Parts: sequence; C-alpha cells; structure tokens
Amino acid sequence: MSGIYLDNNATTPLLPAVWEAMRPYHGEAFGNPASAHFAGRRARAALEDARERTAALLGAHPDEVVFTSGATEANNFALFGLAGEPPAHLITSPIEHPSVAEPFQQLERRGFTVDRLPVYPSGVVRAEALADLLTPRTRLVSVMLTNHETGAIQPVARLAAILDGRAAFHCDASQAGGRIPVHLGASGVTTLSFSAHKFHGPKGIGVLLIRRGTRLPPQLWGGHQQQGRRPGTEPVAAAVGLAAALELAVQEAAARRAHVTALRECLLGHLRATCSPVVLNGPEKEGLPHTLNLSFPGCRAESLLMNLDLAGVACSTGSACSSGSLLPSPVLRAMSVPDDVLRSAMRFSLSHLVTATEIGEAGQHVARIVERLRRHVEE
Repeated sequence: MSGIYLDNNATTPLLPAVWEAMRPYHGEAFGNPASAHFAGRRARAALEDARERTAALLGAHPDEVVFTSGATEANNFALFGLAGEPPAHLITSPIEHPSVAEPFQQLERRGFTVDRLPVYPSGVVRAEALADLLTPRTRLVSVMLTNHETGAIQPVARLAAILDGRAAFHCDASQAGGRIPVHLGASGVTTLSFSAHKFHGPKGIGVLLIRRGTRLPPQLWGGHQQQGRRPGTEPVAAAVGLAAALELAVQEAAARRAHVTALRECLLGHLRATCSPVVLNGPEKEGLPHTLNLSFPGCRAESLLMNLDLAGVACSTGSACSSGSLLPSPVLRAMSVPDDVLRSAMRFSLSHLVTATEIGEAGQHVARIVERLRRHVEE
C-alpha cells in the first residue's frame, strides 16, 4: 500500500500471521461446522477452539460468546433484544457510534422513552448523572467503552456500579478490543460487542458477549446455530482469524501501546509547534493513544481531508459509518466544542504498524496544507 495510513479506527490491515491461521479454513478444511461428517467435525473443532480462546481472552465463558458479522450486528442484536417491547425507559449517551445511536432513534420511534447522559468537555460521560436519570421503568442502559472519535475512555465500571443490576447494560467495545483489557466478568455489563477488523483481524466477524442468565431473544431465525441466538452457518475461518488477532493483540499489548503513544506525542507535538492554533478534542493523556482528534481553526475539515488524501495521507473527519455525512460530528457537539473548532476537526488514528518516519512525513504534510488553507482564507 502506498501512502501513510492514519485511519485505523475505521479499519486495520490484516496481519500476515492472522491470514496464515485462517488460510486452511478457506481451503482444505472448508467443511460446514453443522455437518456431522468428518469435514464438518474438523470445522466444528476449529470453531469451538476459536470460541474458547476468545472467551478466555475476554473474561467470559465459551457459551457467552456469540459470533456475529461485526459490532454493528452485535449492537443491534443486543439493543433490540434487551429493550424488548415498549413502553419502557432507556438511557444512552450522545457520543455513541451510529450503530448504537441509530438503533436508539428507532427505539424512540417505537414508543420508548430515551434519556442521554451529559458529557464533559473532555468527551467523558458524566457517570454521576446516571443516578438521577434512573426510574423504575428503566430497562436498558448503553454506553461505549472507548470513543471512536476522541479516544476518551468511558467510566463503564462506575456506571455499572451505580446501575447495580436494576437494568440491563450494553457496552460497545469496538474501539477497545485488542487495545485495552476487556473483561466481561469484571465489567459489570450484561452484553459487550466488538469487531475483529479493529485490531488487525478479518472484516465480517465480530462478537457479542452475553452474560450467563441473560434472556436475549434472537433477531434472526432459520437455524439452531449458536444456541439458536444467531442462526446461520458460522464463518469458521473468520472466527479463527478473530481469535488469532485477539491473542496477538493481548500478547503484544504493552509494546504496541508504548509505540503508539510515542507516535501520538510526536505528531501532536510537531503540529502544535508548526501550525498553531491546534485544538485537541478529547483527553490529553487519559484516553486511548491510538486516537488523535485535532481541530485547525481557520480551515474546513472537508478541504483538509481532500488535500491530505491528495498528499497520500489517509485520515478522516469522524466515524467511517457516518463519513458520507456533511453534518458536524454529534460527538464533538455533545462536548460543546465551538463552531470553528467543530468544523475543522480531523481524526488521525494510529496502529503499531505505523512507523516514526511515516508520522514525521504526515506531520509535515498536515502543517503545509493547514498553512496553505489558512492563507487562502485570509486572502
């Protein structure tokens, strides 16, 4: 791939070791895991091994792991299943990914009452506000673990403690999986979702962890697979790839985080020194180092994006699932970001595969383009 890829929150490249783990199940071990013959049994063994490895890495039991097509399906599965039928009261935040925010909009249209937690300017939800929003009619709370635009880590454990089992709690952990420890047992949540392609696994595979004892009706029908919760032929190769990518991410977590932290500090420091004013949207230190959301007042985000693309730097103006929208980021709006900051925001998202040389080159491109765009506005 030519160019400098700084859009790893949208997706990450598949690691060669992950592809090698998957390859046999695209070839000679192609059987349907639901088949009773030798080919099916071989596939079933690989699938259940992947389920067990995934469960062990995420603090879950194997029967709490449901493979899905990704976090979008997992989020929809959890939210619509846990919400049940109206009327009832639901609570979420205004900084959720579209795969959570849009289901809540649909649930509102169906007759549910929805409240949204307020957000600090740092991009962290105000956990203490949950107690005032809870009512006897509250059935479901949903707050993400880490934000896809700012990298802010949300106080999920504290929210779960405040909730204290009075309602179901779903957590979208798509940007956290493979980056920070994720543990279903210790989290206090009811369900938790993520996607393999966010941590160098294959696209098209994700997981919904469902705590034992949770009643979660299926949203699809047509088979007995996965305890009848998610029918359809399981993607063995993808599940093997997910488990392999997650194992590598956990094993290499400290080294990856140290490398990405150094890249973030380098890029942020260079841009602050060369194209001030630069506004950091999100936490300075406490968030995920993989995400750097910066505003360049005096520039328009869409112009920056286009010019950086022409210069060979891949970044974004927000979530890939809403990148076709020209509307300002709802995440930054919830953080009460001023308009000139809001409309010049860019997201640079990193991985351990990005080199220091690439970061240095990217910083030079950004500074040059920002200077040119600001000069054009002044003229």
